[in-house]
Amino acid sequence: MRQLPMKQIIILLAAIGFSMPSIGQEDPFQTVITPAFSPITWERLVNAEEEPENWLMYSGTLDSQRYSQLDQINTSNVGELELQWAYQIPVIDRAETVPLVVDGIMFITEAPSNLVAVDAATGRQYWRYDHEMPDDLRICCGRNNRGVAILGETLFMSTLDAHLVAIDARTGNVLWDKEVADHEAGYSKTAAPLIVKDKVVTGIAGGEFGIRGFIDAYDAVTGELAWRTYAIPGEGEPGNDTWSGDSWKTGGAATWITGSYDAEANLIYWGTGNPGPDWNGDVRLGDNLYSDSALALNGDTGELEWYFQFTPHDVHDYDSIQVPILADIPFEGRTRKVMMWANRNAFFYTIDRETGEFLVGKPYASQTWAQGLDVNGRPIRVPGMAPTYEGIMVSPPIVGATNWYSPGYSKDTGLFYVTSFDGEQEFFKRDEDYEEGERFTGGGGRYTQPMDAFHSSIRAINPATADIEWEFPIQPRSSGGITTTAGGLLFSGSADGYFFALDAATGEELWHISLGRRVHAAPMTYSVDDKQYVTMASGNVVYTFALRD
Repeated sequence: MRQLPMKQIIILLAAIGFSMPSIGQEDPFQTVITPAFSPITWERLVNAEEEPENWLMYSGTLDSQRYSQLDQINTSNVGELELQWAYQIPVIDRAETVPLVVDGIMFITEAPSNLVAVDAATGRQYWRYDHEMPDDLRICCGRNNRGVAILGETLFMSTLDAHLVAIDARTGNVLWDKEVADHEAGYSKTAAPLIVKDKVVTGIAGGEFGIRGFIDAYDAVTGELAWRTYAIPGEGEPGNDTWSGDSWKTGGAATWITGSYDAEANLIYWGTGNPGPDWNGDVRLGDNLYSDSALALNGDTGELEWYFQFTPHDVHDYDSIQVPILADIPFEGRTRKVMMWANRNAFFYTIDRETGEFLVGKPYASQTWAQGLDVNGRPIRVPGMAPTYEGIMVSPPIVGATNWYSPGYSKDTGLFYVTSFDGEQEFFKRDEDYEEGERFTGGGGRYTQPMDAFHSSIRAINPATADIEWEFPIQPRSSGGITTTAGGLLFSGSADGYFFALDAATGEELWHISLGRRVHAAPMTYSVDDKQYVTMASGNVVYTFALRD
């Protein structure tokens, strides 16, 4: 990547050095009520794409396409982007947040489970909420919080100690606080909830602690549990016999990333994680339903309408918690309502989202564990690739061909975009007894080469054929999400701290800037007073850019 002009470096450093969380206030700890905004109704959420000036949910819209209708910033002028403001998160940790913007107000989650409201045009702080944490947290993979949901004038946030909190969006005051599960048993929550009608739908994390995964819906006003659907069927339920003995009780299948929703079909689509213990499948013989699956749930009752299991009896930790993207696409001469899914197991899938029928699937990244997919999309395994006590080399590695970071889709190009990785790793298993609240993984993995020895890229996939149309190399392996716009752009970030824009049709690089720290989040875009902004979290700072005045 090219070097930055000195003028941009000076502007960036100045903003980092002088932008504080409470710019413009005499007392930096003073709470200020946000300006009034129009309450976010369910109708507004269903039609979120009609108000692209706002970013009303984690993935932008209920179909999770992460496509914005804004086009003020486009392929012809993106090179003129300049930093407008930077918000520094006071708790030092990595930021995985995707902020919401509602009528000029931005809501930013912070690690471990805090929330702040700022002016979306200036970064000036209105209020903040700090969630008090217990000292005995049991977490797998970092003190993360990825975002909030909003309905009416209430924000809903998951917390690392497995609570769901409702917060007044005007003041930051807590309205209700519900314990979802026992954090001492290894349960936690990191993902943004999803609003479905008058319910707050939310998953659970903790798959490495022998939990039993589930998806919940809570009444948005009272916080009362409306329904719970377990990701592992209980005794006597269909699918329970896919777990040997009592292994289902500690089988994992966490639901730790936000799903999608089809209002016409009234179906919630949600991914499930790996079975537990992760790498020793000897104690849980069978397909281990519904781990590593896409679940289609009735939006009113949570009843399972259909499922698609990507990796039966997973022994490589190939969580299927990627964000499902919904679209209507031309497929074999007619329009099909599909769900597109680039899986951690290195295969891309296009599935009929009404029925769960497998339509097409191919590898989009390096993999050695499967010969391919059969006509129903079930993997045809390569013999002898399961972890051993000594270790065996398999591709993709534990981090996967992709992971939790958001893919994207463009209505203009018809392409699906994913951050991909062509690595390999030595997998090993060990014998391990379950103990509540302790890690229950049954093995692990070892790299025999440095991460930058492997190929990493953003790949554009034709969902009708599963063919790769183009790729943009990014080294080393990135965990940055993707957003596309009507301006013909694709925005993402890299492990070495670059924020960049590509031509969504061709993959050509059009602009980049160094933010100085690894990008672990996805970008989002919005507008205030007819001025389009693009925001990306990097390291411990949330940066916002717009065109040069």
